[in-house]
Amino acid sequence: MNENTSGKKILSLALLIVGAVLLIAALWMDFSKTYLVVNMGSAKIALRGLFLVLGALLCLAGLYYIPTVMHHRAIINFIFLFPLLFTFAVTVIIPMFVGIFYSFTDWNGVSYTKMVGFENYGAMFKDPAFIWSLLLTVLFVIVNMILVNLVAFLLALLCTTKLKGVGFFRAAYFLPNLIGGIVLGYIWQFVFSNVLTAITHSPHSWLASTNTAFMAIIIVYVWQYAGYIMLIYINGLATVPKDVLEAAQIDGADAMKTLFQIKIPMIAATFTICTFLTLTSAFKQFDVNLALTNGVGTVRGFMGQRLSNGTQMIALNIYNTAFARDQFGYAQAKAILFFIILACVSLIQVRISNKREVEM
Repeated sequence: MNENTSGKKILSLALLIVGAVLLIAALWMDFSKTYLVVNMGSAKIALRGLFLVLGALLCLAGLYYIPTVMHHRAIINFIFLFPLLFTFAVTVIIPMFVGIFYSFTDWNGVSYTKMVGFENYGAMFKDPAFIWSLLLTVLFVIVNMILVNLVAFLLALLCTTKLKGVGFFRAAYFLPNLIGGIVLGYIWQFVFSNVLTAITHSPHSWLASTNTAFMAIIIVYVWQYAGYIMLIYINGLATVPKDVLEAAQIDGADAMKTLFQIKIPMIAATFTICTFLTLTSAFKQFDVNLALTNGVGTVRGFMGQRLSNGTQMIALNIYNTAFARDQFGYAQAKAILFFIILACVSLIQVRISNKREVEM
């Protein structure tokens, strides 16, 4: 038994060591731009990918053969979860750290020639266009968090009444969310530039002015997203026990007291979810902004300069920095700052909302 255990330990350790070496070799090939190819008849196999897959499999096999009883179930569970964890690491975690590295370089999207340190980060706070986009995004988030949740909650109250055709109204309010943001932006661009000008007999489109164009983006966003948030509120209202509502009605509570003293406190968790979703979605607004105005708009006198990105929010600003100006390292630095801001704001919002849930 001891010999068997000792043999498993040696096998497990050997598999883990070989797997780790192969994984390190694959990462080294990636960072050093060393591309080795093996000819297998008519097929060519890249050693980098082969080492990566074999290394992961050998590490899993090494974990499986660890001679333990108490943790064996946990190891098996980890092996079953590994495909998901590996995919998440490859598509999210590793690119994030690689992006952090590139933010300290002069990366042009293909390669970099030198390390620039914190030069990209320092340039952000001296860039009036970026500061304007950041402030505009914060204003957009605040306004939309209020409007989307207010409109969605009112629609949810309407759709949970005993009116005829409630199912039709639910589908109608949710339908805009099914339309892609790019398509939606071009549709509303036609509405603001042609339909509304014909109705109001105005020679100027809403999109011609920075202020009205910003209002137009808010209108389109609320129209698109409120239906989705409405469904979450409907689900939350459906969880309120009917016997509690009946007891309140017997005690003489009117509709307003029932709403503010029973329904809203009992769906506090739903408000937390909805405010979190609207917060993160509004911060990442890109497609409607791109299709509706492409960020164009005149701003005079901001930080002593005249800007032409009056309706450009931060996601579109990062995109244009990378793909229009080919400054991928600078754009990556902006994206890292954007990620930090979004993560901090989201954590603070969830913490405040959870505290409010306990108080309610």
